[in-house]
Amino acid sequence: MTFSKLYLQAGRDEALRRFHPWVFSRAISRYEGDLNDGDVVEVFDSKNNYLATGHYHDGSIAVRIFSFGATAGGPITPDLPYWTQKLAHIRSIRKVIVTGQTDCYRLVHGEGDGCTGLILDVYNGVVVLQAHSIGMHREREVITEALKAVFGDELKAVYDKSADTLPDEYGATVTNSYLFGRTPVPHPVIENGNTFLIDWITGQKTGFFLDQRDNRALLTQYAHGKDVLNAFCYSGGFSVYALKAGARSVHSVDVSQKAIALTNQNITANFGEDEERHQAYAEDVMHYLKAHDHQYDVVVLDPPAFAKSQSARHRAVQGYKRLNAEGLRRVAKGGILFTFSCSQVVDRELFYNTIVAAAIEAGRQVRVLHHLSQPADHPVSLFHPEGGYLKGLVLWVE
Repeated sequence: MTFSKLYLQAGRDEALRRFHPWVFSRAISRYEGDLNDGDVVEVFDSKNNYLATGHYHDGSIAVRIFSFGATAGGPITPDLPYWTQKLAHIRSIRKVIVTGQTDCYRLVHGEGDGCTGLILDVYNGVVVLQAHSIGMHREREVITEALKAVFGDELKAVYDKSADTLPDEYGATVTNSYLFGRTPVPHPVIENGNTFLIDWITGQKTGFFLDQRDNRALLTQYAHGKDVLNAFCYSGGFSVYALKAGARSVHSVDVSQKAIALTNQNITANFGEDEERHQAYAEDVMHYLKAHDHQYDVVVLDPPAFAKSQSARHRAVQGYKRLNAEGLRRVAKGGILFTFSCSQVVDRELFYNTIVAAAIEAGRQVRVLHHLSQPADHPVSLFHPEGGYLKGLVLWVE
């Protein structure tokens, strides 16, 4: 199979040689072949040495690399054997890092797994595919066949949920749908022995926030006998863990009535319909924090991304500051605050400094107990630190 070729300017190949998975348009010298968005392209240096293979897109990031390797006969071909071998290798890693009573996890995490533009989440035999590039979306059929080869009879269904994550013009032509099989939703999964009902069709992201698994588990260390507030609760992950750990009471708050319904379903799935320790409120979190003077032993603040671009970063930082200042005011003396940011443009240092500013505004003495991140099934390539998006702190509040 023959692919178009792209050549870099002299001296503009250092990042690629260090395995950074993006080729920026300003580094390109010339093309060979008719290039269209989503095409597979081979990348060469100015001396015609092969460097990598990726998907082309006419934009600032011109190529998203999915292979730095080459076969004995030359550059790789992303066919069924290629994807089967790649996904089998990634799954072998997941078998090492995802342990215990858990059947839901991230199988492929984009650049962190050498699959730029691709997310694959596993929910008890169902794989939800989410493509973030046109090229990777065009690989969906061969990826599905590779998943069938890798998982065998364990694979119940593959669902494509890419319509909202693809470039607008192309995404408008895409309909979320099953690529293989079909399974009713909500679909039960187990995470660290806890039951959750997943709806990948209408739920946020691929259906569940898998990236908080380790942090939910850490909460159990602090929740026994405590009054807990889970703000921006979505489907109640932190709430279930807190109740399982023996919390005295848990209040779950989210502005979305649908999220509150999901939370209540998950509470029922784990504790039955008569769990009196839990109360859920469909209310704006900031309004709730300001309107209620209740003091909690543990407060969890896990908001959605406040900024998805550099231009929105300043406003996002101010939002994080106001939110955390109010959250700190709701923490009882000697209590705990779990606070997070999933905004990629707000780096770890900026988030930390923002929480410092919030503590000053709230007038609270604070100790840092833990620095939190995403779990091992959301790996970050050493050569692509941009993949480390989730930041969190556990704070002791006086």
